[in-house]
Amino acid sequence: MTTALGDVIVLIKGGGDLASGVAHRLHRAGLRVVITELEHPTVIRRTVAFANAVFQGQTSVEGVTARLAASPMDVPSAWSEGVIPVLIDPETQALGVLWPGVLVDAIMAKRNTGTRLADAPIVVALGPGFAAGVDCHAVVETQRGHHLGRVILEGAAAPDTGVPGEVEGYGQERVLRAPAAGVFQGMKEIGDMVKAGDTVALVAGRPVVTSIGGVLRGLLADGLQVRPGMKVGDVDPRGEREYCFTISDKARAIGGGVLEAILYLLSRRGPQAIHQ
Repeated sequence: MTTALGDVIVLIKGGGDLASGVAHRLHRAGLRVVITELEHPTVIRRTVAFANAVFQGQTSVEGVTARLAASPMDVPSAWSEGVIPVLIDPETQALGVLWPGVLVDAIMAKRNTGTRLADAPIVVALGPGFAAGVDCHAVVETQRGHHLGRVILEGAAAPDTGVPGEVEGYGQERVLRAPAAGVFQGMKEIGDMVKAGDTVALVAGRPVVTSIGGVLRGLLADGLQVRPGMKVGDVDPRGEREYCFTISDKARAIGGGVLEAILYLLSRRGPQAIHQ
């Protein structure tokens, strides 16, 4: 007896750029994907994040469309249209309605914010803060380097270093942070070219200034409340505008790892693994 991938429901917690790379790959592989998000997602790379559907109602990433769903009852109709449904569901209450065979924690909080091994027959988590066999059945490595995308079935991912990965020799310099608490207002758009010293946004009237030149790859949505030091944008020194609108190599690698983890666990457990 086998299980068709089209029978597998995958609930992904989080709709940021890495989570969206996972969702995109699983959707293309034929699984039924649903995403849960916050009411006000603080997503930076909005042009490649299905969380953007919360702001716009509908969004597309590389030919795959996600649409905001009013409730779990609207999820099957979205699937029938080939669309990924996005639910505003910070408490993941849809777990008890949709009964997914797979739960993927892709919040990227660097810690476990509430995911449990018993949440679904198969639980996969991304990056630091999780241990396979304790919080989930498999962890996927998210740290750049030799092990990026690796499926961990025993133990944990590499700990969070707190330092952004380097691009063209720039690490922390790539990240734009709020200078104060207040409401965020962008002054430029994702995809704009910027140079060192440019003001790209305002927070409570104070400028958010980039220290390097490149292309503005990510920026918070206008109107969000931010705190001092919070990440609000990202400059890519490579200056390739196309990279702002396509899934990153990191997200693709992580998506491949999640798909591998799901297929591996399904093959070991049999079709009954996805049924509660």
